[in-house]
Amino acid sequence: MNFPLYIAKRYLFSKSSKNAINIISRIAISAAVVGSLALFIVLSGFSGLRDYSLQFTNIFDSDLKVYPSNGKTFSFSKSSEDELKIIEGVQAFSKVIEERVFLQYRGKNHIALIKGIDDGFKNVIPIDSILFLNKWLTPDMDEVVIGLGISQKLSMGVLDYSNLLEIYVPKPGTGQIINPTDAFTKRKAVASGMYSVNQELDSKYVFSDLEFARSLLKLDATTISTLEIKLVPNADSKKIRQQIKAVIADEVIIKNRIQQNDGLYKMLNIENLFVYIFVSIIAAIAIFNIAGTIIMTILEKRGNIKTLSSLGLTIKEIRKIFFYKGLLMTLIGLLIGLFIGITVVILQQQIGFIPITPSLPYPVRLELINVIIVFVTILVLGAFASKIAATRVSEKLIS
Repeated sequence: MNFPLYIAKRYLFSKSSKNAINIISRIAISAAVVGSLALFIVLSGFSGLRDYSLQFTNIFDSDLKVYPSNGKTFSFSKSSEDELKIIEGVQAFSKVIEERVFLQYRGKNHIALIKGIDDGFKNVIPIDSILFLNKWLTPDMDEVVIGLGISQKLSMGVLDYSNLLEIYVPKPGTGQIINPTDAFTKRKAVASGMYSVNQELDSKYVFSDLEFARSLLKLDATTISTLEIKLVPNADSKKIRQQIKAVIADEVIIKNRIQQNDGLYKMLNIENLFVYIFVSIIAAIAIFNIAGTIIMTILEKRGNIKTLSSLGLTIKEIRKIFFYKGLLMTLIGLLIGLFIGITVVILQQQIGFIPITPSLPYPVRLELINVIIVFVTILVLGAFASKIAATRVSEKLIS
């Protein structure tokens, strides 16, 4: 039997002769409950907000995206396309042409990116999830799908055949330009539909047919800007990347969904870190009530400490008694706090009793990693506080 742990349990669960110490012990355990509960709720809430923020980009981004390592375009021949189709794990892919364009509609202007896509795009990206109004574009027609933000900036609706959208792109080449109108290639198109993802993307892209974009940019049939790929569930992404690089003649860079939004992921991770540090500091202040409780217990049990010393216990072993008591107090508060926190998160997921708007409950997510983080953080803080308090047991106190 671990004798210091046995004595620590007796001190913890037996009532003190001084009622003030009993009250302070309950307060210290309650502080551990509140600290662990607050940290778990905040981390679960941030996990929910992160998922809520990323769900829009996750809809819009493909599993893998192939970029040229140099320049804006790369060559993707018919033979490469046939080889890509037989790679195990590739469910669908879409050839894409992207370029910055100048939009003009009834005297209003806007700079955006045209995104020329082929028929395979609807198998890579769930376009039904982003389509906001009317219908998607029809291949081989002078049609585009604009974002909600572009529509608002240009005061533009859909299917307005009397006022077509004018799309300008600079002509490639060198030399002096005499007439400014000769510097641009212009095409007109009608907006067949409108999409909505988020405020940034809604003002960024204009979708068109792949051949429409090729004609506008004067590109040949094998030249594309990017290749967007959807993988089958649980596919070996690393292996598929190597196979894709082998079938494309030009040097390319392949990014997964996280790498496509690395700036956003880094920002969210940094925010999560600062939130964790800030709430941990608050929890530490609350948990250090345990140190005060341990010190008061040491002062009350001075007679017992002398008796234990006379029975042969060393100062190190006596310190362990009070260290274990503080650790047990922390563990009890931690388990209660986690139980309450998990219950609150589950109820919020099921009922949504805390709303952001009348129709949108505050997003939370129950993750095992958050349980582990809270458990380790609170236990370490409680152990540190108990260790400091236990050092008050000294030769001078015993003598």
